[in-house]
Amino acid sequence: MNPLQDLCNYDQSIWLDYIRRNILHNGELKRLIEEDKIKGLTSNPAIFEKAIAHGDDYNESFAEFARSGGHTAESIYEQLVVYDIQHAADILRGVYDETEGRDGYVSLEVSPKLANDTEATVKEAKRLWTTLARDNVMIKVPATEAGIPAIETLISEGININATLLFSIAMYEQVAQAYIRGVQRLADSKGKVQKIAGVASFFVSRVDSAVDKIIDQRMDAADDKEAEKLLAIRGKVSIANAKRAYQQYRHIFDSDQWDALKQLGARPQRLLWASTGVKNPEYSDVMYIEQLIGPNTVNTVPPDTLDAFRDHGVPQANLEQGINRAEQVLHTAADLGIDLNAVTDKLLLDGVDIFAQAFDKLLAAVESIQAGKKEAVNAQ
Repeated sequence: MNPLQDLCNYDQSIWLDYIRRNILHNGELKRLIEEDKIKGLTSNPAIFEKAIAHGDDYNESFAEFARSGGHTAESIYEQLVVYDIQHAADILRGVYDETEGRDGYVSLEVSPKLANDTEATVKEAKRLWTTLARDNVMIKVPATEAGIPAIETLISEGININATLLFSIAMYEQVAQAYIRGVQRLADSKGKVQKIAGVASFFVSRVDSAVDKIIDQRMDAADDKEAEKLLAIRGKVSIANAKRAYQQYRHIFDSDQWDALKQLGARPQRLLWASTGVKNPEYSDVMYIEQLIGPNTVNTVPPDTLDAFRDHGVPQANLEQGINRAEQVLHTAADLGIDLNAVTDKLLLDGVDIFAQAFDKLLAAVESIQAGKKEAVNAQ
């Protein structure tokens, strides 16, 4: 059996962390759904920057914008993205229907420029939700301090939310509680709680990259005993962190508070493993899939990692295995003076900044491409 298909037996959904127009038009996304059991799709500003600025998928659209005129870079970007998200959502609609709304979602992120503005985030998320006009989309909201109340408000208004850029257990707990409060408010207002869906995107590989950098910097000055401890946790902190998050997920959604909402038909906010492409060639290229397989979870996977797991992945229920070892890794890191909270706080700030930079690059590329198309049209 295709190892990707086998993940269904472990109650884990695989989503694709990638989008560009050609996979929507050439049947590739449909093939991935049918042959690999892909059940959703996620996007972010960096993914769209690569798709639109590098390649010729959008040439025809840019030519049409140039002929019609009067378009800003922002309006062109939004029209391109809305078309792609709607088209992907339509292709995944069958999955949405078959799973009764558990899967089949496509995620679109609010502008990262709004990450620290609650009111603006809510306003923009509501506008995108209305514009997309699809039940099986999720609006991505960064899990910043300003994002937490925005997530609660949007859930309370019946909007599916993908809470993104989660790195720490503390922030995950805030996001989960915001989801529960939002669902409760929706129930109190007689809304359809059985239709709401949400995921909490917990990033993994970036944690290892940051912690491994600290470890490597300390190795030269470490004595033999410290060096042994440092090497023992190298490449293991992110998975340990994710396993702890999953234990917290189970605690939160096994509570009496959630059970009352569950009786009304509400779905739990699933943990979604993000940033699952392995960045260090010393590590297994499928480690962030294999080690995080567990029930009622999602793993959103970039194409290269998807291909790797299809080729040589080994499906096993590892997420709830080795919990004591995972805790020992985190305790060792703390004993060595590695401040994981400081690491994850910085990763959140950097993540927002990376997406903001990608968004700026994307708009600059759109403006440049459009200027070239206008010159071509004027020369005709």
